[in-house]
Amino acid sequence: MEENELIKAVETLLFITDEPIKTERMAKICEVKNVKHMEEILEKIKHSYDIENRALCIMKVAGGWQMATRSEYSLWVRKLYQTRLTMRLSNAALETLCIIAYKQPVTRAQIERIRGVDVMGPLDTLLERKLITVLGRAETIGRPILFGTTEEFLRQFGLNSLADLPHLENMISKESVDRVNEIMAGPKQEEQTPSLFEEAAGELKKDPETEVQSQAPQTAAVEQKEEDSQTENSQEGK
Repeated sequence: MEENELIKAVETLLFITDEPIKTERMAKICEVKNVKHMEEILEKIKHSYDIENRALCIMKVAGGWQMATRSEYSLWVRKLYQTRLTMRLSNAALETLCIIAYKQPVTRAQIERIRGVDVMGPLDTLLERKLITVLGRAETIGRPILFGTTEEFLRQFGLNSLADLPHLENMISKESVDRVNEIMAGPKQEEQTPSLFEEAAGELKKDPETEVQSQAPQTAAVEQKEEDSQTENSQEGK
């Protein structure tokens, strides 16, 4: 296939698809054996759209290629679809998604330690929207579920990979970053929550009835010792 025809074929595929197409798949569809050559064709089309400043653009997103409208023309898109319901995320869901994106794989308990509140609701919402997924289970006690982001997350936020996320240091203070890292690392040894056995032992020591019972044999022994002493003294007097 000649290059001009190949470019037209690639543009057609980019226009018609509703999800990113990876370079390897594009090459297979267009019967191009050299994947690197297909990458060059895609970059050439992208550059052409950028140079001509078209309303449409070719972007790398979620590890693939997709045709999209430029953000500066989003107003007209919203006017066209103003009657459609726009699904938005709550602040709680956005905060939870942010933690997962930057700290994945992460457990629910770790997210809750960072946010300081229960996150079951936001997690359900993000799972329903397919922005996060279950990656597996942590190799710790209880084997808690590990959460991570999906390709849909990358697509919705216009990211090619997680490496395209803004650096945390550019958005929040270093102290806040260190605090989050400290939370993710888990509690310090001296600050760890006592185990059930330790709590039970502590309650046992604080139980008044237990204290009375533990002191009772000692008191009886003291009284018996005093009686024996008095008996000996009386015998000596005789």
